[in-house]
Amino acid sequence: MSKILVIDDQRSIRNTLKDILEYEGHEVVLAEHGEEGVELFGKDKYDLVLCDIKMPNMDGMEVLDHIVAKTQEIPVIMISGHGNIDTAVEAIKKGAYDFIEKPLDLNRLLVTLRNAQEKKELVVETKVLKRKVSKTFDMIGESEPILKVKEMIDKVALTDARVLITGGNGTGKELVARWLHEKSNRAKEPFIEVNCAAIPSELIESELFGHEKGAFTSAIKQRKGKFEQANGGTIFLDEIGDMSMKAQAKVLRALQENVISRVGSDKDIKVNVRVLAATNKNLKQEIADSNFREDLYHRLSVILIHVPSLNDRKEDIPLLADHFIKILCTEQGMAQKNIEPSAIEALQALNWTGNIREFRNVMERLIILCAETITAADVKMYAAPQ
Repeated sequence: MSKILVIDDQRSIRNTLKDILEYEGHEVVLAEHGEEGVELFGKDKYDLVLCDIKMPNMDGMEVLDHIVAKTQEIPVIMISGHGNIDTAVEAIKKGAYDFIEKPLDLNRLLVTLRNAQEKKELVVETKVLKRKVSKTFDMIGESEPILKVKEMIDKVALTDARVLITGGNGTGKELVARWLHEKSNRAKEPFIEVNCAAIPSELIESELFGHEKGAFTSAIKQRKGKFEQANGGTIFLDEIGDMSMKAQAKVLRALQENVISRVGSDKDIKVNVRVLAATNKNLKQEIADSNFREDLYHRLSVILIHVPSLNDRKEDIPLLADHFIKILCTEQGMAQKNIEPSAIEALQALNWTGNIREFRNVMERLIILCAETITAADVKMYAAPQ
């Protein structure tokens, strides 16, 4: 059952719609002019609005502007006995879900209402899922080192500058890359991640740039590479220090000219991609050892962001512990657990060589193995090195 606001200056239309919609099981609230409709909409929550266009003083288009300014989640269906194509197009452009002419076709009205309600539910569900995803990638911490990283992300995200993210294993380099993308103008476009260390050197070119059918023995069909898949969005080259010199040369060309070519083809393909890269290696040492191209390093490192180790920001451990307890208890289907201050102190005393990744694993172990409240003795038993 939906709660529907009907705004129409004709009493007969209002009452007819009320009878029809209540018969279908909906709750209906009536407004006899635009001002009343806007006032009612501001005082209560509605699932859907039916609004006449031709009304004295405030017409339906003005009402639509007021509603869309407040929220774009509530579908608004415009109705009018003086409809034409231009009016319908204008209403849709302003944010209306649909436009129905009078006299109203009952079947069309009910189908439109059902479709509008389904769309609203999908929009709400999508927002809930996005919130869940964003929580998965929360950047937790208020220490000075992590605040500097957050400040840098805010400064750099809206630009197209290339960023090289450095830091140890498990510090959250991918998290920084995702936030750079989410806060950028490319946020609605693809975010494509490539783990350069996980792909064999003989396949990295095909993975990044794609290949043509027959380019090599197993190339049975044409395939787009990661750069093409990321077109318009962001490509994140993780562990770029492990990329082969041959692939580095091709990446350099892509950065210099914004063009790529698939393996087995000499045709250039234009790409518009923002490149983020990350490594746990000292690239300057890799350059000295002839393992990494200096010209590529300078192309990638327009902006440098170093992600601090957990040992360098142990004051964030209370926040991180609380964060992971909430997430992991939910994932495990358990009641929320508590943690004693002495247990937090015990966690802060440990050496976190694996950084956030190691810390999350330890918290999961404690949540699974400990009682309702996690104690310092639990930390000593299950978290400290054996």
